[in-house]
Amino acid sequence: MEINKSCFLFCLFLWFSLQILIANAEVHYHDFVVHAKPVKRLCHTRSIITVNGQFPGPTLKVRNGDSLVVKVVNQAKYNITIHWHGIRQMRNGWADGPAYVTQCPIQPGGTYTYRFNIENQEGTLWWHAHSSWLRATVYGALIILPKKDSSYPFATPKREFPVILGEWWNSNPIDVIRQALKTGGAPNNSDAFTINGQPGDLYKCSSKETTVFPVGPGETVLLRLINAAMVTELFFSVADHKMTVVAADASYTKPFTTSVILLGPGQTTDVLIQTNQPAGRYYLAAHAYESGPPNTPFDNTTTTAILSYENQITSTQPKPAALPAFNDTATAAAFTADIKSPRPVKIPGPVNENLFFTVGLGLYNCPPRKTCSGPNGTRFTASMNNYSFVLPKQQSLLQAAQFGIPGVFTTDFPATPPVKFDYTGNNISPSLYQPVKATKLYPLKYGSVVQLVIQGTNIYASEEHPMHIHGYEFYVLATGTGNFNAKKDTAKFNLVDPPRRNTIGVPVKGWAVIRFVADNPGVWFVHCHIDSHLTWGLAMAFLVENGVGKLQSTIPPPPDLPKC
Repeated sequence: MEINKSCFLFCLFLWFSLQILIANAEVHYHDFVVHAKPVKRLCHTRSIITVNGQFPGPTLKVRNGDSLVVKVVNQAKYNITIHWHGIRQMRNGWADGPAYVTQCPIQPGGTYTYRFNIENQEGTLWWHAHSSWLRATVYGALIILPKKDSSYPFATPKREFPVILGEWWNSNPIDVIRQALKTGGAPNNSDAFTINGQPGDLYKCSSKETTVFPVGPGETVLLRLINAAMVTELFFSVADHKMTVVAADASYTKPFTTSVILLGPGQTTDVLIQTNQPAGRYYLAAHAYESGPPNTPFDNTTTTAILSYENQITSTQPKPAALPAFNDTATAAAFTADIKSPRPVKIPGPVNENLFFTVGLGLYNCPPRKTCSGPNGTRFTASMNNYSFVLPKQQSLLQAAQFGIPGVFTTDFPATPPVKFDYTGNNISPSLYQPVKATKLYPLKYGSVVQLVIQGTNIYASEEHPMHIHGYEFYVLATGTGNFNAKKDTAKFNLVDPPRRNTIGVPVKGWAVIRFVADNPGVWFVHCHIDSHLTWGLAMAFLVENGVGKLQSTIPPPPDLPKC
């Protein structure tokens, strides 16, 4: 047994070394020590889970072609995993991170080392916990610079800053979601939004720690925007400064100028600003985009940071930033429509997997002799194609798939909704409100070209769903409102310069169409990045089969892969 383990480690070392030599790149080693730390926000001190005592966690900066080796030591009282959001993890799902999908969680006192390569990606991504609601405080930026012999496809900025938008609860976020699951109601609203961990001047007990970005006059500044909020899409703006969008989800875009950015949870956007205004102090601000029904409760506060020109008196009141109305769906749709690839792209084809997935909420009847806090005494749930996803507990899905362990999942997730209905209508049958709980995967042949229509539903209520696919980037061919109609909506497809993303907002009472090649074998999670929806079951997973030979097959698991 020891000989086999030693042989495996040697082979893994050789494989890893070969990848590095091929890329002529660097290996970056990091230790992530996960532990609790007392933090004061909004006049309250509470213990939060952090990485290395930092909130937000460490910013990792690498180059395209580099490799990362991150040893995670769990000194917290909760199980944890780390997901490297947007990293493709080619053939290496073991490093992807979602608990019970590609690995069992790292238990308290345990360790696990994530080893992975950055292959043909550059821009702004991020990392976060992917177990329960720990990502409320366990997150950080992952910045991928161009290779040393390359450069940005835009003017080199004088300065650049990660701008991480977060969401803060005065209560322990784990308790917040546990209470929601116990009662069947929605989680309590957050108490604040944050920029780089600080709420900003508009909240009590916060102005002394407001995040400040120092700049000089006449500079080009790159802001790397990340929405790390748990349940809220956010509008963002900078007072008196236009922004030029140059990348989204670590893919370069055709530059366009805007005064407002929309980011769903999980999404990133790189913008350039010119410091061409009179020397002073200017607010950066973010607040909710609330796409749900008019009476939906939400956090309606505004987080701020300060863009401060050099040598400014700190007592000078910053200029306010204008933001759209909370429910400004027109602005949200217009911003999304402006994002395009910088040049014509070769669209994958022909399509041999035509899929149609519904996404939305649902309501379970309250169990007998129980009191439930959902609408009309029900319990909230969520589903895709009327199946509410259930995570396994004894094995991860990837382990079960790799080693043929029976009884963990089935491979009969439907390619289309089992029941066709007026998805965005107002008179949906109550029989559709209660999805079936299951652990169903959809199998894909290696190399197949997948076109997926993601259709929002109005079961109970409709809102925008930021849908994320692990291990993949995809082209967004179109988005629209109402029920997708292939006969008329196919004409709206952008087959010239569609944007490439890893997370796409499916419009409220609308749809999105994406296309990608299934060239990464393994089990890859597909889910809404609003974490209450994910917790309720708005998820599924693709099982991408191995192709021919080792270069088209999932690599063996590392020996330190955690056990359940």
